[in-house]
Amino acid sequence: MNNNSFVKGLRAGISIAIGYFPVALTFGLLAKTTGLSIVEATAMSIFVFAGASQYMSLTLISNGVDPILIVLNTFVVNIRHFLMTAALNEKMHSEKRWVKGIYAFGITDESFSVLATQKEEKVQTSFAFGVALIGYSSWVLFTAIGHIIGANLPAFLQAAMSIALYAMFVGLLVPSMRGNRKVVMLALFAAIINGFFYWTGLLSTGWAILVATLASSIFVEIIYARQSLNLPEGA
Repeated sequence: MNNNSFVKGLRAGISIAIGYFPVALTFGLLAKTTGLSIVEATAMSIFVFAGASQYMSLTLISNGVDPILIVLNTFVVNIRHFLMTAALNEKMHSEKRWVKGIYAFGITDESFSVLATQKEEKVQTSFAFGVALIGYSSWVLFTAIGHIIGANLPAFLQAAMSIALYAMFVGLLVPSMRGNRKVVMLALFAAIINGFFYWTGLLSTGWAILVATLASSIFVEIIYARQSLNLPEGA
């Protein structure tokens, strides 16, 4: 492994680590208020390492959803990683599959952005390991610290923090909706479908979220596909 390239990867990943600080810290804190032990919360960050999925898992765990449904829901949320790693594979130096598999585990939205925007025609494997390592280690470390902080909060604050999980989702959703009609439609259709199943009781929480996610995504893509087929000539 090229040590110089590895160190450059670590430096390039510092911004990721700084960005993970408040998010991972909050996850650890909310994991504590959800009822997870520090071992369970940290293990989730070690083995899952997917921010959005981990936050969603807390909601599902707090609602007593079946573990199989939690896995299915997180799989759907993380499908984008197939596309990211496939695209990134074209930019990386040729390497053995098992080596690619190791650093591919550390690919997140943020590390993908860092690697994909490198000026070099081909990115070295050691650089990718550096970027992935600092992002991964910071996420795990800040998760544990967040849990410790949560454990030392007064009981009434721990109970109040359960609301923060929903506030976090709103905080993530609203900025992405600004000026993006597609995101607005996705959120609206998903809310309507999930609300229907919630009020009718036709599906459990886990299945309702899974069906709402898939159905809204497919429906919105069909709408946009039809619109693109109806574009005037020369558009």
